[in-house]
Amino acid sequence: QIQEVYRLQGVGINDKHIEVIIRQMLQKVMITRPGETTFVLGEMADLFEVREENAKLINAGKVPADFELHLQGITKASLTTRSFISAASFQETTRVLTEAATMGKTDHLGGLKENVIVGRLIPAGTGGILRQMRQGNLAKDITPEIQ
Repeated sequence: QIQEVYRLQGVGINDKHIEVIIRQMLQKVMITRPGETTFVLGEMADLFEVREENAKLINAGKVPADFELHLQGITKASLTTRSFISAASFQETTRVLTEAATMGKTDHLGGLKENVIVGRLIPAGTGGILRQMRQGNLAKDITPEIQ
């Protein structure tokens, strides 16, 4: 149905672009049963963080949290991203930066947008390979030895 709205206007959009937007809108979850996690009943948490915490608990033989996906609007989803620099570039800049400063947040510059904002190579393509090499995730010397 989303595609139909755009097609009526003469605009074609690939499904993958809509999927990316929907994934961002579903990045928050509501904790319905905290299990043995640090989450609180009714807390809104990041889906990635809950899944990561649950995986650790399952491996340790403990009770993971139960949660329900929470659909956010596009604006709210953009403001609740993990990167406060990315969120500040969208709307409510003063509020986002003030909240980040008072909470002592650190932005690890993991996404494309925040790296462009601060003038660094993006973590994709050549920039991604260089970043992995610096972190030691790739072999130190990717060229074979010549004898």
